[in-house]
This record gives sequence, structure tokens and C-alpha cells, in this order.
Amino acid sequence: MALRYFILFVFFFSFADSALAQTDIDKGKALYARLCAYCHGIEGAGDGPAAQFLNPVPRDFTMGLFKWKSTPFDEYAPSDEDLARMISGMRSHDSIPGWDGMNGTSMPGWSDVLGKTEVVQIAAYLKSLADYEKAEKPAIDPSGKVKPDSASLERGKALFKDRCSECHGEAGRGNGTKKLKDDWGARTWPRDLTEGWTFRAGSTPEDIYTRITVGISGTQMPSFADPASKKVMTDAERWDVANYAASLNEPEKKPVVNAVLKATKVDGKLPEGPVDGLWDKAALSGFYLFPQIFTAEKAYTPSIGSVSVRAVYNDKEIAFLFEWDDPTNSMPWDTKSIEIADGELFPDAAAIQFPAGQIKPGDRPYFGMGGPKPVTIWHWKSPESIESGQSARVIDARGVKNIIPRYADGQVIANGLYDRGRWRVVVKGPFKGSDKDPAFEEGVFMPLAFALWDGSNGDKAGKHLMTGWQWMALEKEGEGPSWFWPVAVGIIVLCAEFLWLLSARRKK
Repeated sequence: MALRYFILFVFFFSFADSALAQTDIDKGKALYARLCAYCHGIEGAGDGPAAQFLNPVPRDFTMGLFKWKSTPFDEYAPSDEDLARMISGMRSHDSIPGWDGMNGTSMPGWSDVLGKTEVVQIAAYLKSLADYEKAEKPAIDPSGKVKPDSASLERGKALFKDRCSECHGEAGRGNGTKKLKDDWGARTWPRDLTEGWTFRAGSTPEDIYTRITVGISGTQMPSFADPASKKVMTDAERWDVANYAASLNEPEKKPVVNAVLKATKVDGKLPEGPVDGLWDKAALSGFYLFPQIFTAEKAYTPSIGSVSVRAVYNDKEIAFLFEWDDPTNSMPWDTKSIEIADGELFPDAAAIQFPAGQIKPGDRPYFGMGGPKPVTIWHWKSPESIESGQSARVIDARGVKNIIPRYADGQVIANGLYDRGRWRVVVKGPFKGSDKDPAFEEGVFMPLAFALWDGSNGDKAGKHLMTGWQWMALEKEGEGPSWFWPVAVGIIVLCAEFLWLLSARRKK
């Protein structure tokens, strides 16, 4: 009798669990149809109406391949925590301000819309699309962490050069020598390890160790724990590489929302090239870029996320140093560049835009190449042929249909250097030019905007990356640090109080 009750007990709860799981799937399906199908498709095949405009393309859930998982390389399914984290958002990593989704993608974090129960329901539905249950193997254990001391970094550097630089580049900037595509046929670029804020699943040594150990399913990023791999590494070696890769991060270049570019006044001649110690005296400001999607030649597949800028000036000229990481030096005549390029190859380019002529503070033209209020653009372009050199020109514009190139007879010059995945370009022009030129003035905030073209990504003309209007402040030479006057006033007040107390005691 007891055995019968036990069997009925097990059957009842098994049935209840199954019914509950099906309820989660049904509710998850309804939520998915409302929130996710526009990108991932009604059936979860990554073919929603928005998919053609997205880079990278939305995940095809029917294949069951999830890139960002913490389960071992030979475990097909991600953990429930992996799915919940991808749906909720990646708040734990160095994300872009205001964006807690998957960095560098159109996948937002849904934690501000969905509760934990709803996240579980959507995760249950996603697992049903791939027709698998809970992962059989647990997430990898990072408890064997190796201390990131100098010895570990040296070992990691040697291993990185041997096992990783072919794709990620010698300096870790993602400038490998291969044209890569994932299992879905989409073009992929190796991660730029100097931009930790762009990582999609965390940039700490622990996060990177997980990626090296697990790999990224559906891509060319293998598991270095796989004994079948020719590049297999021991657990300690994977920690050394993770420590070294994490050390390549350059957080000072991470853009800051509402950053102000501070131009520094200097004595003497301004630098004409990017290799000059004078640039070290100028403050670095980073700006996020977004694709131009407002007019024809729209850019839906950006390959560059940000640009860093410095500025110096004297009484006659002002110079700007652009720095950005570009996985390719776009040379239209070079066989290797053509092989790596995504379609037709064009030169790389950069531009800086100002309101034309005298303007009132805060009075800005339309940021997309002006309108009724004109703009002036200083434009640099890399060589178009093996015979030609870099070029600089000035452009006057009152909108995209009213553009007039104006060759400045040497008044505006530009010079760039490409080094292991990074462009450093100097653009220099007159501090006080004609009535059409920008009017720089000390003590007045100057609006300016930036644009970049990656020729290997098919960027040309209106197809490019850009910022909205930003602000620049021109600092006078020899200006003391911002804390000088408050400290000086404090000392004066302290001395006055001391003298007052001394005088009061004498009267007593």
C-alpha cells in the first residue's frame, strides 16, 4: 500500500512540475511575441522585420547556439542564469551609460520592463525553441584564479602573441589578418581588447577567463580548454592570458556623456603629426559615435563605436588629434585589404564640423551638415591609390544637398598614422579665418561635431559614423588648476580670521 502511495505521490508532483513548466513556456511565448519577435522573428529564427538593419544580426534561437554562456565548451545548453542575465541585462559589467543590454548590439536589457518571474518565463520559451532541457553540466568554476602580478602578465603576453594575435592583433585592437564570419553568415570583427566597455559579457579577468575556457559558440573564438584543439592551454595558462587581456583595457578612453573637449593654449608651433610630445599636454575626451541613418546612404552596420579627441591652439592656429581603433587600414589598391573588406573598399576618413562664421553662444545649425544656418567641415581622407597621398579639404554646407568643397590652399592640413589597428589623425586649421570659417574664441563654448568613415566597412559619402553637437572650451595658457582660487581664497579667509582672533586677545 505504501508503495502505491509513493508512486502516486511521485506521479502527481511530476505532472505538476510538467504543467508548471508548460505554463511558463506559454506565458513566455506571449511575452516573446510582444517584446522580442520584431528582431528575433515570430518563430525565433532571427528573421524579424528589423533583423536586416541590425549588426550583429539577432540570435536564431531555433539553432540553440548561445554565444555568451558559462557552461563548459562541450555542454550545448547555457545555464538558466546565463539566459536570465542575457534577457535582464548585463548590469554587472562596464556598460555604456544608459544601456544595460549587450554592448555593441541592439539587444537591450529588459530588467526595467520585466520582473524576475517574467524573465524566467521567456527563458523557458527560448529553451523550448531549441528543444532542450536544463544544462547537464554546471557552469565552469573560476576559483583557481591566478594573481595578475607581473610574472602572470609576462606569461600571458607570450601566450597571447602565440595563440591570440592572429585574430585580435599584436596590440589587442582587433586588427587581425582574417575575414571572419559566424555560423549565421554574418561578418564579425575580433574584439578590441583595449575597449573594455564594449565587451558583451564583462571585461574582468574572471569574465575573460570564462570566454577563453568556454569559447563563443557559433564564432571563430574557440575554447582553449578543448583537448582536441592545437592551441589548448592549461587552466593556469588561461588565467595568465585572461590577466594580460584585461590589462590591455584603456578606461581613460571610454567616452563620458556630456564630455567637454578642453583645448589647451600653447606657445610656439603646433604639431602637424600625431607623434609629438605636445599632445600629452592636452586633455583627452571621448565621444560615442552612431550610424548616419537620417538621409540616403544610411549606415546600418557600424564597425567603430567611439573616437577620442585632443586639441591645442595658439594665436594663429588650432589643431585636433583624432584617435580611434579601426580593425583595418583601408587601402583600395592592396590585395590583403581587399580580401578583408566587407564588400567594395574605400579609403578611411575623418571630419570635424563647426558652425560657419560668427555665431551666438548656443546657436547651432542642424548637426547633419547644416541647413539654413551653414556649417564648415575640415575633412581628412587616407590615400585612395598607391600613388596618391592623404588629403585635406574644407567643405561648406547648408544641408546634404547643398555641399560645396572649398580647397583651402594649405590653410587646413591633415596627417594620419595607422599603427596596429589604431588611426591617429591630426587636422589643423586657422584660429581666425574668413567670415565662412569657424570663429574660435577664448572663454566661449564652441559647438563641434565629429564623423568617421571605415572604408573596409563600405563607408563613403553619407554612409558614415557621427556624433551630434558636442562642446569645446578653449583654456588660456598658464591657467592654474581649477582648485587654485578656491584654495587661495580659503587661505586668505583663514589668515584674516587668525588676525581677528589675535587682535581680539590683545584687546582683552
